[in-house]
Amino acid sequence: MFVTALLAPLIALGVVPLVLLSTIGWSAWAVLGGWLLLCAVLVTLDVLLAANPRAVVVTRSIPERARLGEQVLTSIAVQNTGTRTLHGWLRDAWQPTAGAPLKREQLLVPPGERRRMPIPLLPRRRGELSSEFAVIRSRGPLGLAGRQARHDVRGALRILPAFASRKHLPSRLARLRELDGNTSIQVRGQGTEFDSLREYVRGDDIRSIDWRATARAGTTMLRTWRPERDRHVVILIDTGRTAAARVGDSTRLEASLEASLLLAALASRAGDHVHLLMFDRAVRARVSGVEGAALLPALTDAMAPVHARLVDTDWTAAFASIRRLTTRPSLVVVLTAQDAAESARGFLGAFPDASRATTLLVGSATDDAIVELARRRDSRLDVYLAAAAEQTIRDAQVVADAVRRAGGEAIAADPEALPPRIADRYLELKAIGRL
Repeated sequence: MFVTALLAPLIALGVVPLVLLSTIGWSAWAVLGGWLLLCAVLVTLDVLLAANPRAVVVTRSIPERARLGEQVLTSIAVQNTGTRTLHGWLRDAWQPTAGAPLKREQLLVPPGERRRMPIPLLPRRRGELSSEFAVIRSRGPLGLAGRQARHDVRGALRILPAFASRKHLPSRLARLRELDGNTSIQVRGQGTEFDSLREYVRGDDIRSIDWRATARAGTTMLRTWRPERDRHVVILIDTGRTAAARVGDSTRLEASLEASLLLAALASRAGDHVHLLMFDRAVRARVSGVEGAALLPALTDAMAPVHARLVDTDWTAAFASIRRLTTRPSLVVVLTAQDAAESARGFLGAFPDASRATTLLVGSATDDAIVELARRRDSRLDVYLAAAAEQTIRDAQVVADAVRRAGGEAIAADPEALPPRIADRYLELKAIGRL
């Protein structure tokens, strides 16, 4: 049972008979008690005449998956199996991060009929969103009160990463086609294989001349090379406490996901094998052995429920997990935040030995606000903040230098620029034959 906002004005209206009848000798308490009794009778009558909210069948229509930040159209169907017309409201019990409308949906369902109401969602968080029940209120004909019932009809929706960096994919694919097709590279490296023969033109590298083919053809022939396929790209995403830090409008983990998806899409088109690990003190997500068109759906599905944990990452175990994935020549991309020498000791101590077969990139999303703070000198407070910002920048540079001395490559950029920079470095490694 519930009462509506009309009950309060009805009770307040009792002041009129109270004043009129008191002037002719009626007892004020008797008049007040009689009016309250009348209101109670009207409320009871309204409840009894309201349609039974339990005599309905509630069903949902929800897509299984959606991307973060995109509107999702869900709906609820209410079928009235009772004998009275259902006048009332419906409220769906989504959590606040689902972005469901706050207003209650109005219901008008005649007996034996069915009505479907759209419930648009605008998710603000990755992961599993759910609504365990829906509440239906049926008001009486007087509009003073009604009946209420909860229907346990569960609905679930998995919110995938936004993959906003996919806007950079067409331009990178065009560059990949230049490497792998129309403009085959002419300089052979450890990551290139023979492609075809063509006639020599001025400016070509004479080291690529095929003398046997030249003797047979009677003209100078040149070998061309193309990037090898079937290489391995291992992406390790740090989900420890540093991944929870705010960088720009989101967290560092979200920037890592964007960089991973762009690199994975590019490497998959290039014919390479992509492996994903999300790790802090244990494996939080793992994708391996998935190829072709199924790769990106598998990656986004695995990433969706993973969030940063407030623990220090066990880097020894993390790099050991990489070694268990593949022993083939590979590109290892570690997405983390090593911007302080003290917190980077465990990371640098577990850093794998450099080899010709493996290239290791360390990508980190940085905050442009720190650079802005380091430039300000308008007030005493700005000077102190600038000093702290400069110290942070120097610490990050110290860690980056240590990564390079250990045989890796450090790439740091803001969340918008990090995905294309890592993708560009991947293409450069393909072009020079290191992958």
